[in-house]
Amino acid sequence: MTTSANKPPIWFWIVSVIGLIWNSLGVHGYLSQAYKTSAYTDAYSSEQLATMDSLPAWYTALFAIAVFSGAIGCLLLLLRKKFSKLLLTLSFLAATIQMVYFLFIADLKGVDFSDNKIMAYIIIVFAAFLVWFAKNANTKGWIN
Repeated sequence: MTTSANKPPIWFWIVSVIGLIWNSLGVHGYLSQAYKTSAYTDAYSSEQLATMDSLPAWYTALFAIAVFSGAIGCLLLLLRKKFSKLLLTLSFLAATIQMVYFLFIADLKGVDFSDNKIMAYIIIVFAAFLVWFAKNANTKGWIN
């Protein structure tokens, strides 16, 4: 039973919904890439598409893990479930490994991915924030 002592404030719900929307956009991005929709292919040059197609399969798997565990984690935040913390941590780890590979290790063959590199840093920061947010919500008894 929920008591007023552990009832989350309105901003908990707002942040959780924003997190769900953010990760849902990531799921959309993953599905667009996996199925090579026109929205995906029209957003990149042929050189960029060829370079992204050459990335290893585990890189794409990390993308799927990051966005799906993030979306489910945020949904569980809205349901006030403690398991959200684990899924958001998994999302953060998968996204961080994926983005570090993209930023520092992958051979991008000299193709310009400037906009994607900026987004890579934003993704890591937001994923880390969601982990902190879930831990904080757990500490305050807002999730159980």
